[in-house]
Amino acid sequence: MPASATREPPPGGSAWFLRLRRPVPAGLAVGVTVLLLVLTNLANNRWARSWSLPVSLAATVALLGIMYWAGGGWRDVGLARNTLGRGLRWAGTLIAIVAAGYACAAALPWTRELFADQRNSGLGACDVAWRVLINVPFGTVLLEEVAFRGVLYGLVLRRRGPLAATLFSSALFGLWHILPSLSLATAKPALDPGFSGTVLGTVLVDAGAVLFTAASGCLFCELRRRSDSLLAPMGLHWATNALGYICGFLLR
Repeated sequence: MPASATREPPPGGSAWFLRLRRPVPAGLAVGVTVLLLVLTNLANNRWARSWSLPVSLAATVALLGIMYWAGGGWRDVGLARNTLGRGLRWAGTLIAIVAAGYACAAALPWTRELFADQRNSGLGACDVAWRVLINVPFGTVLLEEVAFRGVLYGLVLRRRGPLAATLFSSALFGLWHILPSLSLATAKPALDPGFSGTVLGTVLVDAGAVLFTAASGCLFCELRRRSDSLLAPMGLHWATNALGYICGFLLR
């Protein structure tokens, strides 16, 4: 059993769950994690879109349970108590950097149109507030960071080291965005007219989104490694998504 499992309290802790504890091989835990993420992705993008928030929260709890089942603890998912302060400082700095970058992009005419998105054109102030304060942090960031920079990264890190953990979790993070990115070619006016409405355009834009998010995943993993906290990539992830909604709303 890893030393971290004895030093850190495990995710969860109810008596019934303790009876299920069996430090299973990391490979089995990774396989179960990937299966859970495939089902969650299908539920959120195809089967039950209106239930995406509770589905994501339930999946997050299940992911923490998988890490616990594999003998891991809070440190393995990047949430050790003694690193939370450093993670918060990293997160605050990254949020400020993204905010400054978005403000500059919004002020320049040739980058302002990048914030336009047909999927969000009808959102009111309350809708934007819901997404920024609830849906993005708890329905998107929490699930994806716990899944890819927390559980998957932590499981592979224990066996293969940081490089393998980064490449594996980032590749899956890119594939995670296949379904959400299928409508990107028509939703982003900045991509018209070359990509909108064609199969080739949809495929190229979706492939580009997968590659971009995989590269972003590598950055998020490095932030976790350098800060030793999951809060650092969480802060950057929230800022890029939530502040984008705010800018898009203000620039309409």
